[in-house]
Amino acid sequence: MKRFAALALLAGSLAFLSPVGASAASVVASVDISTQTMTVTQNGFVKYRWKVSTARAGKVTPTGAWKAKWLSKNHRSSRYGGAPMPYSIFYSGNYAVHGTVQTGKLGRPASAGCIRLHPSNAAILYGMAQRVGLKNVKIVVNR
Repeated sequence: MKRFAALALLAGSLAFLSPVGASAASVVASVDISTQTMTVTQNGFVKYRWKVSTARAGKVTPTGAWKAKWLSKNHRSSRYGGAPMPYSIFYSGNYAVHGTVQTGKLGRPASAGCIRLHPSNAAILYGMAQRVGLKNVKIVVNR
């Protein structure tokens, strides 16, 4: 019993030593263009793997790593005739991760450059971003 009490006291003491920001969850949405998949991790643990669509022939989905910049729940494209982009998470200029009505094309290149998800998956990622805050959301795109 003394050992248990000592461990509990030690665990409680260590909680005070952790940085204030450590309680904020870190969400990383990693996109693999070659497999047209996204892996979402939270605090280093895989939470989801989803099919995506990235840029079709003649278009580009930039590669690299970015912090999420802004959210738009019911966004419509100003470049593509008001096309719906539900649950958008913008990360680089006009590039975003967002839902699509063209769910039959997920798993293969089909977008003008954005990263498309099934709307229900986009809603999950959007909710995660809202909960942890944009500064704690990273979008990573690899070939």
